[in-house]
Amino acid sequence: MSRRRGMMSEQFKMELAKDLGFYNTVQQEGWGGIKAKDAGNMVKRAIEIAQQNLSRQQ
Repeated sequence: MSRRRGMMSEQFKMELAKDLGFYNTVQQEGWGGIKAKDAGNMVKRAIEIAQQNLSRQQ
């Protein structure tokens, strides 16, 4: 089974981690070290940003 590549760039994920306060964990332990709740919050924030960008384009 092939694994899908992420839709978010590494830079964008790092920016979100900084904004949400778990960047240090990512630096020390990698993405596998973050809590599921943090990952969910990161996805939620990415969706919010995408929606804001879409509404500005219309």
